[in-house]
Amino acid sequence: MVAADSSRQVWQMTLVGWAVLSLTALSIGFVSWDGIQYLLHQWEKPEYGYAYMLPGIVAFLVWQRKDELERIQFNGDWRGLMLFLLGLAILWGGKLSAVHAIIQYGLLLAILGAVWAYVGHQGFKRILMPLTILVLTIPLPGFIYQSISNDLQLISSRLGVAVIRLLNISVNLEGNVIDLGAYKLQVVEACNGLRYLFPLLTLGYVAAYFFKVEVWKRVLLFASAAPISVLMNSFRIGVIGILVEYWGVSMAEGFLHEFEGWFVFMACLGVLLLEMWVLTNIGRDSRPLQQVFGIEWPQSTPVDAVVAKRTIPLPAYAGLAIAVMMAVFALVIPDREDVIPNRESFSQFPLVLGQWRGRDDVLEQSALESLNLDDYLLADYHSSDTVPNVGVYVAYYGIQRADKVPHSPAACLPGGGWLITDRKVYPVSGIEVNGEPLLVNRFIIEQHGVRQLVYYWFHQRGRAIHNEYTVKWYLLLDSVTKKRSDGSLVRLTTRISPDETAEAADARLASFVGDIVPVLKKYIPD
Repeated sequence: MVAADSSRQVWQMTLVGWAVLSLTALSIGFVSWDGIQYLLHQWEKPEYGYAYMLPGIVAFLVWQRKDELERIQFNGDWRGLMLFLLGLAILWGGKLSAVHAIIQYGLLLAILGAVWAYVGHQGFKRILMPLTILVLTIPLPGFIYQSISNDLQLISSRLGVAVIRLLNISVNLEGNVIDLGAYKLQVVEACNGLRYLFPLLTLGYVAAYFFKVEVWKRVLLFASAAPISVLMNSFRIGVIGILVEYWGVSMAEGFLHEFEGWFVFMACLGVLLLEMWVLTNIGRDSRPLQQVFGIEWPQSTPVDAVVAKRTIPLPAYAGLAIAVMMAVFALVIPDREDVIPNRESFSQFPLVLGQWRGRDDVLEQSALESLNLDDYLLADYHSSDTVPNVGVYVAYYGIQRADKVPHSPAACLPGGGWLITDRKVYPVSGIEVNGEPLLVNRFIIEQHGVRQLVYYWFHQRGRAIHNEYTVKWYLLLDSVTKKRSDGSLVRLTTRISPDETAEAADARLASFVGDIVPVLKKYIPD
């Protein structure tokens, strides 16, 4: 018997092999269906619309490696099964807590682990880079997105104003509001640059993948996508301000506004291409761009190749068995239902608290749409004509999700033009919440010479929490153990008079805290 020539041998999948992969994928998809549905819903937003293309791009990039993969026998890898189990555990934790972001990240790890368990180490390392693009399909958690969005609004506003001032146009900036005198432009969430940043990062990653140069050049190309996006968006805002100054506010609305956005995005792509051209001319290995950038097509299978059928690795069978068991388990257990405790509506909140007399107020419709809350309290309380009022804002959420979370004052106040001159965690003397001392975030903010003292904390299911990351931990824990994710943000504000000290304002707010905290229990359930 003559041994087959290994240089001409190729491996092909059997129908059983495809069936194993398909059943594993269907089982994982069934378990994570809620997270997948929410993921598709998030893709409908302008910031993530590009994500629809990414699975196809990943499939193409994996197919590019076809000629390499068909020469490798898939021996499987137990390390891949361990990653698969970790992904399923995270996925199940997200399912129990109904936190969609956790489901999505668990799903991603499970996919990577399943592929690794099937194709083995040699195959997995050849397709790992394309598979990592799937990370960009998952939207950022709500609180991270909101923080980045607020920061980008402020950065874009400041740089945009710098562009406007280049033409000696008188302009003033308060937070993210550009004051041109006759017109005021607000750099809202739609102008934060994330609509360019996420797609440009994706294109930068794909471009770096096809850019066959030194590693540092490829890393630099990908890393530069973020600052290019921010700078170009800031330039766009500055140009809009200039157009508004000379031709009116219509320059910042409608079709022209959207066209400006598309133009800036195409300009970002142009800058990336220019950067690639520059990088190809740096260093000893200087070559034309067309030689180092381009799509490589896989070689065809030789007509005289010796075809061998792939055997299915044991780790792949183990992964299938585990995925099917989890799918059956998910099918028989009842669907999770969030517990929303009974509470009094803030419309019934007393306007008399000890020595304080209050007057309630309402939020504008645009603010309500942005905050996406379920109930709120907005009121001013005063004790005498000579003492500054205390402003109260409490936002309540019956269920907290990615798009239904309290907006942190640490991010919102600078957006309103306030400068935070002092911040610390502050124990309110003599005040406890369920036996624990009340710690608040204490800010002193200033705008146009007016100073205010701000206290805020998160009142969540019997806990008063000042740290925003601790809030997320307890949200996950209580979602699993109590099926509850309700909670509130409490923010108190008082003006610091020119003739008083910050300590006097602290005493005023501490006195008010002592009156309002006991009353909150009826409206923010433990």
